[in-house]
Amino acid sequence: MLLSNRRSLTLRLTLLFATGSTLVLLALGYVIERSVDRHFTEQDLEVLNGKMELARHALARTRSPAELKELPQRLNDSLVGHHGVSIAVVSGDGKTLFSTPSMRFPEVLLKQDTSSDKTPPFIWNEQQDSYRGISSLAPVGIAHEPPAHIVVAIDISSHRMFFESFRITLWLFMALAAVSTGILGWIVTRRALVPLHEMKRVADQVTANSLGYRLPVDSVPVELAELAHTLNEMLVRLEDSFKRLSDFSSDLAHELRTPISNLMTQTQVALARPRSEDEYRELLYSNSEEFERLARMISDMLYLAKADNGLLVPDLESIDLAQEVQELLDFYEALAEASDIRLYSTGAAHVKGDKLMLRRAMSNLLSNALRYSEAGSSVRVNIAQDSHGTTLAVENHGQTIAPEHLPRLFDRFYRVDASRHRASEGVGLGLAITRSIIQAHRGSIAVTSTNGLTRVTISLPQAIGIDALEYPNTGHGNQAA
Repeated sequence: MLLSNRRSLTLRLTLLFATGSTLVLLALGYVIERSVDRHFTEQDLEVLNGKMELARHALARTRSPAELKELPQRLNDSLVGHHGVSIAVVSGDGKTLFSTPSMRFPEVLLKQDTSSDKTPPFIWNEQQDSYRGISSLAPVGIAHEPPAHIVVAIDISSHRMFFESFRITLWLFMALAAVSTGILGWIVTRRALVPLHEMKRVADQVTANSLGYRLPVDSVPVELAELAHTLNEMLVRLEDSFKRLSDFSSDLAHELRTPISNLMTQTQVALARPRSEDEYRELLYSNSEEFERLARMISDMLYLAKADNGLLVPDLESIDLAQEVQELLDFYEALAEASDIRLYSTGAAHVKGDKLMLRRAMSNLLSNALRYSEAGSSVRVNIAQDSHGTTLAVENHGQTIAPEHLPRLFDRFYRVDASRHRASEGVGLGLAITRSIIQAHRGSIAVTSTNGLTRVTISLPQAIGIDALEYPNTGHGNQAA
């Protein structure tokens, strides 16, 4: 049922072209037919009016009854050489003064009301012949003689035969022309749709493993160039998404393989021979750490899945960023002292947002900054708020990150240096989660790294900010060391 309602584009364009051309041909045929018919009518009327004027002139010159008796001979002489033309003259008292022999004029024409002095042409058939006639009143030159009734007719059988033959030929030609235009329209449409077939051929070659094909934009008509460009952009997005998905799947498998492999190895080694209670307890502690790592990874992946599907909806409340940052600095104070790193915060701002989500984002940034800071350096958090929104920047001193790595720092499982992965406890999802949280707050996050200074900046729009509160500026900020 569905297929029966579908028509190819070629068929639709062919039908439209054939219908339009057929309508034009019908209109043209009608105009030609009417023009030819009008030509013959005007030609006949020219002859009829000429003979009518001749008969009227003859009656006007009749001055006596004797001349009236000579009228038939004069009228008969006037018809010499005009085959098919007939005249009848009826006096005012109903007496026929002249009538072309063997010609029968219809009573309706002989008795037609001619008070207007001119009557429209009348057409009638006599056996197999057709005639066109006109009638008119004409004054007689005899005094006190009432006007006579003149009827002039012409045989139009030959015109009718020609016109019927012409009409058949015309409409037969129009029918053939309509069919020809339909066939021509189909051929033209097929050739015009060749670029679409080429686009289809290229699209058929696109698979999940071969997304590098692109539609030819320069070789297609202007009307299809925009479509081809849009499809190419879609292929670029799909290729990028498939690459990211493939990389993510590989990274996820790699990340899961390590703790699972550790668990299997430790368990197999423990089962290889009898162990003491303390050895089994130590093995369980080690396995517990791996399980915790797996649990964190799974929890982070579920969190990112919610973000990808638009399920990460912040619960807005008023947040004092300076207070939240200070609490986080207090939490990381012991870790910072162990690494000989100083912690600072400056500025203040209030925003509307989800406290737990933003706290998690800032915690990820601080943890990352401490992990990659040089001993004896400092980590600084700068907060600022203006009419455009709120910014929070986390700065740390360490190894400069190459520019080619900066755009991918927020990708899942991405690490600038793979060797760092072994020494860290993270699973490479912290920055990805941070970006998802900021995007859920309609904000943005960016990173720069020059001359050993790496800065990650969070920007929250004015839409979720509230009026900034005035805080005293000591010039030193809040320090946790």
